[in-house]
Amino acid sequence: MSTIVLIHGLWMTPRSWEHWVPYYEAKGHTVLTPAYPGFEVEVEALRADPTPIATATVPDTVAHLEKIITGLPEKPVLMGHSFGGTLTQLLLDRGHGAAGVVINSAPPERIRVNPPSQIKSLFPILNNPAKRHQAAGFTPEQFHYAFANTLSEAESRAVYDRYAIPAPGSWVWSYGLLANFTPGRGDTWVDFHNEKRAPLLFIAGGADHIMPPSVNRSNAHHYKAAGTVTDYHEFPGRSHWTCAEPGWEQVADHALEWALRQAG
Repeated sequence: MSTIVLIHGLWMTPRSWEHWVPYYEAKGHTVLTPAYPGFEVEVEALRADPTPIATATVPDTVAHLEKIITGLPEKPVLMGHSFGGTLTQLLLDRGHGAAGVVINSAPPERIRVNPPSQIKSLFPILNNPAKRHQAAGFTPEQFHYAFANTLSEAESRAVYDRYAIPAPGSWVWSYGLLANFTPGRGDTWVDFHNEKRAPLLFIAGGADHIMPPSVNRSNAHHYKAAGTVTDYHEFPGRSHWTCAEPGWEQVADHALEWALRQAG
């Protein structure tokens, strides 16, 4: 049995893993769902006061996660959704984790695939430069398109009401728009030739609008180090909300079985 660390993405909190935690614990695993610094409170509190969101930084978040991971008695399996996938890639590049799984991952630097649905999904955050310094959220309609397009409007609204929070606008601007135009290595740079990196699996949802399969395939294909394992698996017809939309158990099982096989 293993320790599993589940890392949430943007517009979400650890609550987004509430189905996966008991599911993996019932299989005998220890499961942690660390929040980004300042995100430890409930969804409702972050909506009421989004200050911790607006001031969050990627370096502080990575350092926070590193402190938690290095305090564990064993190297855990790391799983990250969306921007949590980016953070997982950063952590693996730094030598953490026995294996890593990234689900509908946002890309690190140097991934230059921007499908139309991704641009449309992020446009509500990128349409105003002032949002770069704010906690920037989606309306229920925008969330439906970006996150939960395979659900009905009513189902998507229920997801929005329970889970959605704003995201740090600076992250969307700096890492979703400007990262590949900024000279030098930025906060989301990873070494695609790192021969010491643990095995890594990319899982993509075939109907994901905000992080479509083409983004994840490109990200996976950038990893070139000899002797390392980088796999890709696509679930047709699944949205960005693949970790909780109907049939999420199939995704959780595939992720876990692959990770345990590689980490063992």
